[in-house]
Amino acid sequence: MDRAQRNLSRDYRQKGAIVDLAAYSSYDALELAALVARREVSALELLETAAAAVSAVNGRLNAVVALFVDEAARRIAAGLPDGPFHGVPFLLKDLTAHYGGQFTGSGWPPRLTYRAAQDSELVRRYKAAGLSIFGKTAVPELAMNWCTESSTHGRTHNPWDPDRTVGTSSGGSAAAVASGIVPMAHGNDGGGSIRVPAACCGCFGLKPTRGRNPVAPAGDLWQGMLVEHALTRSVRDSAALLDATAGPTVGQFANSPAGGSFLAEVGRDPGTLRIAVSTQAPYGAPTDPDCVAAVAATVRMLEDLGHICEAADLALPEQGWPAFETFILAEYAAEMKSEAALIGRPVAAADLPPVLWEMIQAGERFSAVDLKLATAQLHDVARVVGTLFTRYDVFLSPTLAKPPVPLGSFDLGRSMREHFTAYLEWMPFTHVFNVSGSPAMSVPLHWNAQGLPIGVQFAAAPAAEGLLFRLAAQLEQAHPWATRRPPVAVGS
Repeated sequence: MDRAQRNLSRDYRQKGAIVDLAAYSSYDALELAALVARREVSALELLETAAAAVSAVNGRLNAVVALFVDEAARRIAAGLPDGPFHGVPFLLKDLTAHYGGQFTGSGWPPRLTYRAAQDSELVRRYKAAGLSIFGKTAVPELAMNWCTESSTHGRTHNPWDPDRTVGTSSGGSAAAVASGIVPMAHGNDGGGSIRVPAACCGCFGLKPTRGRNPVAPAGDLWQGMLVEHALTRSVRDSAALLDATAGPTVGQFANSPAGGSFLAEVGRDPGTLRIAVSTQAPYGAPTDPDCVAAVAATVRMLEDLGHICEAADLALPEQGWPAFETFILAEYAAEMKSEAALIGRPVAAADLPPVLWEMIQAGERFSAVDLKLATAQLHDVARVVGTLFTRYDVFLSPTLAKPPVPLGSFDLGRSMREHFTAYLEWMPFTHVFNVSGSPAMSVPLHWNAQGLPIGVQFAAAPAAEGLLFRLAAQLEQAHPWATRRPPVAVGS
C-alpha cells in the first residue's frame, strides 16, 4: 500500500462515493458550491466523495500525503461559514499553510511530529470562505528540490504519464487538481512553484503580486518573493479564491492594496493587448522545440483574438542569477534556524540529502553585506522587468524550457552547482517575476505529441492580476481545456 494511503483516517474504498466520481470531477469549485447552495448535494456528501476520489487514484499518484476527513466532517457538522466556496473540498500544500492541530511535515522526516498550534492566516481565510479542508499534498523536502520527491513520502507521479515529474514544489496539489481529486488546491510560489507544476499537470496556476495574500505567521517569506495562492482547473475559481483571501495582513512586510473583485474581471473584454513574446530562456539555457511550438501556437491564438504580439526578449543583468542564488541560499540557511527551533535541536548533515546540506552550508557562509549586495542586484532585475511593462501590457514565454521530465531527473547526490544548473535548464522563465513582484500565470493551452501538457506563461506589471484574469478567461473560452482528462483521473 502507498505510504500516503496509510494516512487515511477512514477507508472509503468500500463505502463508495455519494456523488458519482466522474460527475464530481467534471465540476469546478464554484459549480460545486452552487450545488450545495441549491441543496442538490450536501457538504458532507462532497467530502465523502472527495475522500473516495483520493482512494481511487492516489495509489498511482502519491499526491495526497495526509487526510483528516473526520476533522473536516466535524467542521461541517458544526456549520461551515457561508462563504463563496461553502462545502467545497480543498487540500493544503504541506509546507507553509498550517492547520491547527494537524501535522505540517514539509516532506522532511524531522518534521513528522510537528503539529501546528493554530491556523495560519491564509488557512483562516480559506475556512472563512467555506472550504472543507480535509488533507495535505506532497512537497519535496523543505521545497528545496526541483521535483516533488522526498525521503518522507517518495515520488509524486504525473497523471498524464506516471513516469514523469509533476514539477516543484506544489506538485502534489497540481496532481490532485489535474486528476480530479479536487477542483482546486493550495500552492505557493517562490521561484515558480505554482506555475511549474501547473505546466507539468495541465492546470491553471496564477502567482499573485507580492504581498497580495497573507504569509502570516511568518510575516515575510523571501522578502515577499514567495507568495501564496492555488492551482485550479478553471480561471474563475482562481479569481474567486483570490477575492476570498487577498488583502493586507497586520505585521506583514509587504502588503498589496485591497479593493475590487478579481472574479468580476473574468469575462470582461481585455481589449487589444500589446504582448511581448520570447522563447529565449534567461541566462542562456536552450528551449525545447515543444515549448517553442507552444508559444508559437499561442501567438496565433492571441492574434486571432485581436492582440498585437511582438518579439521582445528580457535582457537581464548578468549578475541577476548569481544574486538570486545568493539570496535563496541565505534564506534556506536562515530557515534552518527556524526548523531547529521546531524540532528542538540543530539541523545536522544526516537530516538532509547531500546537495541540500551543501546548500545550507553555502548559505551560512554569506555575510550580511553579501546579502545586501545580492538584493541590490535583484532590484536591477526588477527594474528591467518593470521597464518592459512600460512598453507592453503582457509578457509571453514558455512556462518551462522542457516538457515534464522523467522521474529521477534531479539527483540529490550531485553537487550544488549541478543542482542549480539543472534549475536553469528546467525552469529558467519563472523566477524573474518573483523577483519583480509581478503576477504571472501558467495557462494549459497545449499538449505535445506524447500527450504531455506544455504550459505557457503570461506576466504583467505588479498589481495587474485583473488584466491576466481577463486574458486567461478569454483564452479559456476560445480554447477550453477543462474537458481534457489525463490517463490517471477520477471516474475514468
